[in-house]
Amino acid sequence: MPDGQIITVKKLAENSPIARDKAFANEVQNIMALHHENVLKLVGYCHEGQKKVVLNNGRYIVADIVESLLCHEYLPLGSLQKHLFEVHTKMDWNIRFNIIKGICNGLHFVHSIPIVHMDLKPENILLDDNMVPKIADFGLSRLFGQEQTRMNTQNVVGSYGYIAPEYLYRGEISTKSDIYSLGLLIMETTTGEKNCPGKEPSAVQFIKNVREILLHDMETKL
Repeated sequence: MPDGQIITVKKLAENSPIARDKAFANEVQNIMALHHENVLKLVGYCHEGQKKVVLNNGRYIVADIVESLLCHEYLPLGSLQKHLFEVHTKMDWNIRFNIIKGICNGLHFVHSIPIVHMDLKPENILLDDNMVPKIADFGLSRLFGQEQTRMNTQNVVGSYGYIAPEYLYRGEISTKSDIYSLGLLIMETTTGEKNCPGKEPSAVQFIKNVREILLHDMETKL
């Protein structure tokens, strides 16, 4: 940016599960209502179309191509997904606890609007320089009326393994949909183990994983 501020630019995919215009308008409108330390800050956006020559079914045609861009604050540490499963980041129990606490605080605020995120997962939790988590990617989110507590849809989209059963099988959407995803997020952040649908760890294995992390933290501090 001219003032030296570093931002990230997200381009909505043309094969978005929702119509592009609807997905863009949905994400912008919902994010603009969110101002919280644990929610990714939107700093600008662009939505415009232009005619381009594209290949369609073996023929070149002139088509109206709409480009939608979202500009967010830049978080150099990347996603929680990366730190949990892709790189060897040393996160002691205090860091893990504060990440979980921050996600819970951010989600509580989002639900107070009321907005249901609908795609809560480690990949959509970004971390700032101090490992403070920020909820990102509201492309699938739903804005509820003030007195509304649930809605139904036949278009079930999201990330397999984090989708609540009532949404997956009956299309029911409520804040409980996010709470289910949050529970999985907490388990993954606590244990450092990736959730695999159909291969959920037993209670004994879960406790064993947490115990190993706590023992490692104690040994490191001695």
